[in-house]
Amino acid sequence: METPQETPIDSQKVHAEYVENAYEKKTISSRFSGLQHTLTTKDGWLGDYDYGYLCMPRIPFLSKSSNTPPFFGLDIGLPILLAIFLGFQHCLAMVSGVVTPAIILSGSGTGNLNLTEDYQQYMISSALIVTAVGSAIQITAFKWRGFQLGTGLLSVVGTTFTIIPLAQAVFSNMYKTGYCPSSTASDGTVTNLPCPQGYGALLGTSMICSLLPMGLSFLPPKTLKRMFPPIVTGVTVFLIGLSLVTSGFQSWGGGAGPCLARPATGFFSVCSAEGAPNAAPWGDPRWIGLGFLVYISIILIEYFGSPFLKNIQVVIGFVIGIIVAAATGYIDHSKIDSAPVITFLWVKTFPISVYGPAVIPMLIVYLVSVVEAVGDITASCDASRIPVEGPDFEKRIKGGILADGINSLLAACATTTPLVTFAQNNGVIALTRCANRAAGYWCCLFLFLMGIFGKFAGVFLSVPDAVLGGMTTFLFSTVAVAGIRILSYLKWTRRERFIVSAAMTIGLGVNLVPNWFSYVLTYSGDNQSLGGFLNSIEVIVSTGFCIAAIITVILNATLPNDIDAQELEHLNRNQNQDQNSLDDSL
Repeated sequence: METPQETPIDSQKVHAEYVENAYEKKTISSRFSGLQHTLTTKDGWLGDYDYGYLCMPRIPFLSKSSNTPPFFGLDIGLPILLAIFLGFQHCLAMVSGVVTPAIILSGSGTGNLNLTEDYQQYMISSALIVTAVGSAIQITAFKWRGFQLGTGLLSVVGTTFTIIPLAQAVFSNMYKTGYCPSSTASDGTVTNLPCPQGYGALLGTSMICSLLPMGLSFLPPKTLKRMFPPIVTGVTVFLIGLSLVTSGFQSWGGGAGPCLARPATGFFSVCSAEGAPNAAPWGDPRWIGLGFLVYISIILIEYFGSPFLKNIQVVIGFVIGIIVAAATGYIDHSKIDSAPVITFLWVKTFPISVYGPAVIPMLIVYLVSVVEAVGDITASCDASRIPVEGPDFEKRIKGGILADGINSLLAACATTTPLVTFAQNNGVIALTRCANRAAGYWCCLFLFLMGIFGKFAGVFLSVPDAVLGGMTTFLFSTVAVAGIRILSYLKWTRRERFIVSAAMTIGLGVNLVPNWFSYVLTYSGDNQSLGGFLNSIEVIVSTGFCIAAIITVILNATLPNDIDAQELEHLNRNQNQDQNSLDDSL
């Protein structure tokens, strides 16, 4: 009988396992000790940060700059109080942009859904909750087998403004074709009725079209920039901003609803309607004054505000408007009282469908959002002191675009319009010198809580349209300015001037005269396929940024580039002189 042989012991393997286990125990112990130090010490809660840098007001030409605070990178230890403080600042910097699309699209007026108050409150809360979840995905950056979902930066997302002009054009077409209901009074006045099915159709279309940014996320960032150069994106973003400013300015005058037409008698002879607190006709000096109060407050904060206030100046101006409106009796408290204390997603639902005429315009919305995301993520990397080239940078770009696509799909499932990486927070990062992701997670928590507590949505709905108009007009103007900034990168050759002029001819015209194409396609037959096709054309041609984007892409791809060497030399010389003059002035 043979004696079984013992398996030889690999002493090196045993030693390696011992070292690995010891290192893991040490790592867990050090992490626990670090967490204990953070939670139980003054240094962990406060640190040595110069809080006066953020909070002290600045007097122009007199205030001396305080000591520059340290820069907090992505994962550097951040004092708890500072993380909460800066997270709340990021939240305030973006909250007005998050809720604005829901307020406008759910409200009354041409191109809006005319929903009841409970639906309006729900849409605002839903936008806040979904934005919080989507921002957490971007900040975390999940990694799997070489793929990345999210940027891993302090990147926050919000509902895109691009959807507003498109949705208004789509909803107008829905009411015109009978997809959404309306009623006609004895005097011939047409009133658009609530249309939740129209919003469900927009959400269903968004779900399908969200596959586009997911697919584009696998292309190199350089390819995306080559596909959509500044001449395309600049024209598109500028016209989006112009359309939004028009909507905001109408609200500034008292409201964008039926009272805008100033009927002599009837329910809408005053804004927002008969029975509203201190109701007055559209364009009344009281409405203009309330909106101007918000506008001038934003400007004064830029002069005298601390760095903290300057980054939330739009929200502070809005709060000042609310305070004055409440003190003078313009707040509708019934909307706050009727709002639920606690709410969540899917408290209200919408019948999901796909609206054919909106597919092509929605794809253009997503293309614009992708290009915006590339620029915003690049700016976030620069502000966070992260390299803006190389494999790691490209992973962040691709992960951010992929996250925007998936977030938009999830947002539609959660009854919210598409999400896009926001740009507002890059300024907060640069000024506060904090790119730490801990502040981003606190920002997500604050947004989530604002969404859950329904009274917060009730406050937005209770204020007069003029106060909202003063805030949103300023906010939307920044979109138009962003388009101008993108166009400034052009060399402005004769070819580029021609392309921009050709696109603006129709794009600007549609924004200034929205109904110019309404009487061209008047088909009323039974062929649903033909009717749907003609409706698609009308939606595209009636949406300024959409038709301008198509014209710009076609001309930029087909128009010969016949610039001569002498013209190019002249343009380069002038551009260098302008840059030198700017450097000297700085």
